[in-house]
Amino acid sequence: MTDFLLLAFLFLVAGVVAVPIASRLGLGSVLGYLIAGIVISPALAVLNVDVISIQHFAEFGVVMMLFLVGLELEPKTLWQMRARLLGLGGGQVGITTLLVMAVAMALGQPWTIALAIGMVLALSSTAIVLQTLNEKGLMKSDGGQSSFAVLLTQDIAVIPMLAFIPLLAMPELMDVGHAADAAGHGAEAAAHGDAHGNDHGNGHGDGHDDGHGDGHGSGISLVDGLNGWQTALVTLGAVGFVVLAGSFLTTPIFRFIAEARLRELFTAAALMMVIGIALLMSLVGLSPALGTFIAGVVLANSSYRHELESDIDPFRGLLLGLFFMTVGAGINFGLLFDNLVSILALTIGLIVLKMLVLLVLARVFNLRGGDKWLFGLGLAQAGEFGFVLLSFTVANQVIPQGIADQLLLVVALSMLLTPGLFIAYDRLIAPRYSGSAEEEREVDVPGDRKIIIAGAGRVGGLVNRIIEAAGYETTVIDYSSRRLEIMERFGRRHYFGDATRPDLLAAAGIAEADLLVVGIDNREQINSVVEYVVKNYPGVHVMARAVDRDHVYELWALGCRDIIRETYDSSLRMGRSAFEALGIERPVAEEMVEHFRARDAESMIAVADVYEIGMVPHENQAYIDRVKEIMETWEPEMRAKMESIRTQATGG
Repeated sequence: MTDFLLLAFLFLVAGVVAVPIASRLGLGSVLGYLIAGIVISPALAVLNVDVISIQHFAEFGVVMMLFLVGLELEPKTLWQMRARLLGLGGGQVGITTLLVMAVAMALGQPWTIALAIGMVLALSSTAIVLQTLNEKGLMKSDGGQSSFAVLLTQDIAVIPMLAFIPLLAMPELMDVGHAADAAGHGAEAAAHGDAHGNDHGNGHGDGHDDGHGDGHGSGISLVDGLNGWQTALVTLGAVGFVVLAGSFLTTPIFRFIAEARLRELFTAAALMMVIGIALLMSLVGLSPALGTFIAGVVLANSSYRHELESDIDPFRGLLLGLFFMTVGAGINFGLLFDNLVSILALTIGLIVLKMLVLLVLARVFNLRGGDKWLFGLGLAQAGEFGFVLLSFTVANQVIPQGIADQLLLVVALSMLLTPGLFIAYDRLIAPRYSGSAEEEREVDVPGDRKIIIAGAGRVGGLVNRIIEAAGYETTVIDYSSRRLEIMERFGRRHYFGDATRPDLLAAAGIAEADLLVVGIDNREQINSVVEYVVKNYPGVHVMARAVDRDHVYELWALGCRDIIRETYDSSLRMGRSAFEALGIERPVAEEMVEHFRARDAESMIAVADVYEIGMVPHENQAYIDRVKEIMETWEPEMRAKMESIRTQATGG
């Protein structure tokens, strides 16, 4: 237990210290995590920590990240991306694989090893690239969207690669592996014979240890022993189950959990779903990341999408940070220094080759300016799936261990250099295209408006109907699962969640929002949302519902300048109707009420300037004095004006 706590403490201290420093220097969080891992690697060696095992655990952060990416993509969006997925993504994987294979063969490798190396190094780092693009706000750019399409294609390509790599096994490597296993099993049996008087020193020359040398560990598999078509049926069945369960089961399950109004239960259910899908995909030999991505796409239209995103995102961030640190900590500096020139040359050569391929594809697919360079520089590294595939190739006797060890360094170093490539883009390339990029962005989305409505009750629901009637799209968030269920029956799309939570607002897109309408029916919650958004997102126009006159003063003090009392307009209409009932014509009644509204608004602002949050109004002397002043001066003037309007209209 002490060793575990010490290990956790080391990782947390390294991350907490290194990442803020790296971010402040403009290096990005990813490079901070990588440096932190390098710094603590000697301590991990002293503690005899298995960094690879931790890395396998931390790779679950990539699984969660792709689930969250899927939540942002509706199926129609994927269909719209098909040209980029097949053209950019397929072209990058195929061309890079062939070129790396040609280089490896030129360096003396057999075609089987060269092809395996090409597949391993063709992949880029989904974790680093998506994290960096999101941090820099470049995900929505053409370069960012094209990068995402290529990364998605690469993640899908891992599946056929895992199926194809065992076919490249070299007989001589298999013979060596079998002999080594036989010797190992023989020695182990001899040792057991000494202890138990039962010597099985003949070994087990079958080449299959308890780890099942296939890269999947010794876990249960649903496809072991099945032939090709049976495996295909089981695999398709698992994917179909994910799609059907996501479409028909998740909503009633989450609705049932939401009725408990316990956030930790919802978080547990979200994690259970992601882990369960990843487990199912592993059992049928598919990539867990692909399975969770499919589930995310299926749930992209779910009312619980933003709640899921906000609950899972913290775990994704922590695990990705841990993964990046294990990459830094896993660098074998002894082997690196022994082969420094060759490994650096291979790393730089790989980055240059991939960048050239990407730039050519960018030109073919009409990516221009800064987007072209963002695309070319951002994807020029090897990726985290390279670690998985290299272990898989060694276990299947495709790539010798010595070559795999050097390739692991190439993968790790290329990932380590990636933040530097993004920095070069930011400081050297982006400034040259900043003007044209702004013009393109304005042309792309001239009338797009992001509108968030917090609360779908009797106020927020009606405001939403009015806005939607004008053709605007809104994101409506409400914490009542029953209300959402009712609205869904009428074909209206809302999202489940507590809008007072900053993480949920972030998931709903508050950073890109133009307007936030706060229609919640709880005074404290309204204040909480308004205060947070006004302080942290000053560019968002906040319109807030006030429950009474004093609440208007509170919201004004919190910085909100568009405040609507929930009964105010209906009261004005009742006042106008009262005038009409007294015999005053409607135009005159409307003019009188409008004059009252204008003067009342002036008095509200005058009083709001002296209002103090937390102080009872009748104990605030400045507040009392201001109200008395208004009553003594403004009210008589207003009365005289309204009488004048009535007299002029009636003639007496």
